[in-house]
Amino acid sequence: MNPRTSRRGGALAAALGAALLIPTVAAAAPAAAATPAVSCTSAKAGLAAKLQKDITAALANRKSTVALGLYDRSTATTCTLRATSSYDSASTVKVTVLATLLWDAKKHNRYLTDREVSLTKAMITKSDNNATTALWKQLGMTKIKGFLAAAGMTKTVPGANGYWGLTQENVTDEQKLLKLVTARNSVLSDNSRAYILKLMGQVISSQRWGTPAGAPSTVSVHVKNGWLQRSTHGWRVHSLGTFDGAGHDYMISVLTQDNSTMDYGVTTIQNVARAIHKDLVPTTSATAVYTPTSKPSEAFVAVPPQG
Repeated sequence: MNPRTSRRGGALAAALGAALLIPTVAAAAPAAAATPAVSCTSAKAGLAAKLQKDITAALANRKSTVALGLYDRSTATTCTLRATSSYDSASTVKVTVLATLLWDAKKHNRYLTDREVSLTKAMITKSDNNATTALWKQLGMTKIKGFLAAAGMTKTVPGANGYWGLTQENVTDEQKLLKLVTARNSVLSDNSRAYILKLMGQVISSQRWGTPAGAPSTVSVHVKNGWLQRSTHGWRVHSLGTFDGAGHDYMISVLTQDNSTMDYGVTTIQNVARAIHKDLVPTTSATAVYTPTSKPSEAFVAVPPQG
C-alpha cells in the first residue's frame, strides 16, 4: 500500500471518528444551573468579603428561594442576590401605595385629607388591607404607573383587577424605593419621606419581624413586611427595612418564596438580617439588639380563588 494513501486513510478515519463523537457530546445531560451567589462590593476594606461570607452562611441549607439587596450609604456597600427576579409583592407594595399618594399630592400642591391620613396610618402600621384597597382604587392605574416611572421602578408591574398583593416586584426596584424614602430627591418631598419613615417606624410589634432582627439599639428601625400563600411556590415572605444611626444609613430588602410555612420564611429573613447588622454595625456585648416577636403576624392579602 502506498504510504501516502495509508496516511490519508488514517486521517479520514480519525475525522470520521471525531464526527461520530460529536452527537454523543451534544446529547450529554446539561450541567445543573449554578445557584446564584451573593455578590457584595464596599469602599470599606474587608467588609464586602465578610458580608458575602456571612450572608451565604445564613442561607446555607435554607430551602427558600431568596432575593436580597443591601445598600449602606456610609460605606458605599452593596450586596445583591437574585436582584432582578420577580416576586408577588404581598403587603410590601403598601410602601409604594403610600409613596404614590404622597407623590401625587405633591404634584397637586395639597396636603393629605383626614381620611387619607387615617387610611395610610392603618395601611402601614397595621397592614390594613381594606385601607390599602381604598387607596389603590382612589389612585388608579394611571397614577400608580406614573409614580413607578418617576421612581425608575421599571420592572414593577401593578397587580391586575384590584389584586394589589399580586403586584410583581424585584429587589432592584424595592431598593430604589427605599433610597428615595431615605435621601433627598426630586420625586418625594422631604415631608413625604419623613411621613413614610414615621409610619414605618410605628409598625405594631407583631409585624416588626424580618429585617429588623438583630439591629442594634443604636440605630432607628423602619419596616414593612408582607406574606402570602399560593398554590405554586408556597409562602412568599418579604421584609423591607431602613436603618439609620451609629454612623450608618442602610436599607435591606429580602424577598422569599418556596417557603413551607410563614415562620420558615421569617426565620430565613431574620438569619440574613442578623448577619448584616452584625457585620455593618459591630456592637459590644452590652449593646441591646432587636429581637422580633416570637409570633409574627401580618394581615391576609386577597388573591384570586384559584390561588
